[in-house]
Amino acid sequence: MSNHLESPAHSTADTLRTIERSRVRALVQRNVDLAAPLHAADFQLVTPVGMTLTRAQYLGAIQSGQLVYTSWDPHDIDVRLHDHIAALRYRSSMQVSFGTHQVPQADYWHTDLYEQRDGTWQVVWSQATTIQPMR
Repeated sequence: MSNHLESPAHSTADTLRTIERSRVRALVQRNVDLAAPLHAADFQLVTPVGMTLTRAQYLGAIQSGQLVYTSWDPHDIDVRLHDHIAALRYRSSMQVSFGTHQVPQADYWHTDLYEQRDGTWQVVWSQATTIQPMR
């Protein structure tokens, strides 16, 4: 009989996947109280159009309804882990609106950099890239 023990790296990767899915769910639900602690104070987002947003700008836009995720469905999340830093990468299907501009549902690549600070994993950098169909 073989005992299967989960490696600490595998367990941490699963924890990070859970945190990222919780962060996405909180953002879609516009629950800034749940989302805020998952974002580092120096968080920065680079949007698919190349705009940068600070933590305050990003969460403020979500809270005010200026930025609304109608849907955001992450696929499998890959995790690269090194000490207290982790890079997450995944594809998603997402629909979002900025003010009165509704962006049609599309597929995106997401890359997120997490750091463990005072025992808590927080996203520091996030970038989304629109996947363009091949022509």
